[in-house]
Amino acid sequence: MIVRSQEDGTLILVTQSDHARLSGIFAAHWGNAEFARPEPRESFIRAAALHDCGWFSYETRPLYDPEKAAPPNFQQVPLDAKQLAAFQGGLDWIWGIDPYAGLLVSRHRTGLWRNRYNAVTYPAASASVRVLTPDVEDFIARNELKQETELATHDRARFLVNYQLLQMLDLLSLYFCTAEPVETRLAQVPADYAGDGRDGVTLTLTPEGDGRVRISPNPFDRRELEVAFVYRQLPSSGFASQEDFRAAYFGAAAKVKSFTLV
Repeated sequence: MIVRSQEDGTLILVTQSDHARLSGIFAAHWGNAEFARPEPRESFIRAAALHDCGWFSYETRPLYDPEKAAPPNFQQVPLDAKQLAAFQGGLDWIWGIDPYAGLLVSRHRTGLWRNRYNAVTYPAASASVRVLTPDVEDFIARNELKQETELATHDRARFLVNYQLLQMLDLLSLYFCTAEPVETRLAQVPADYAGDGRDGVTLTLTPEGDGRVRISPNPFDRRELEVAFVYRQLPSSGFASQEDFRAAYFGAAAKVKSFTLV
């Protein structure tokens, strides 16, 4: 869950599932005369839209810390046996539906603990890096082995470009979901299937007000792309227990935040 503290003392809460759905919207509209459309298209869109399916279980029982008066941000959720099992369950689920999408999602999951396999140079990764436990290292090793076995049946160079693009769509969605838009850029964005994707272009993002954000060059299939994500807004304090917080969270009306990329 993405947790945003507001000046009025409330919290904006965005589930990983809703953040991922926004990535899926970007994937479905990616491609024009300057940018290659992702292939295999359906599998790539599915992977983008469900790349955080390992959080499904957590989202049924989000944590809350009364001392901090907030639920933990997704980067602070304990990587205990229950959460690792949820990650594995999500990977197994998507892999069973679509092996290529499963391969991409699995690579994304392990890559988050491996500096995204050096796919991203800007924006820079967080300076606070988790110390990985032996259980997490075992999780990574088992899933990387499965990835390599499956990858042997696919075009590796094309897969690396798709993995690179998935990281860009994840970051683009996080740009909107984690804070109000500011001027920034995404580096090494694949424009075609030449190389491994890391020699791609740089996209600049410039807010223009009223929910409009200019993206240059435009990688989408239309000049103006309307997108949105769902969130909930709650007071940060006043919950005596996790049960109180969860009752308020599940009882909160869903809100929609919309943007137009131009």
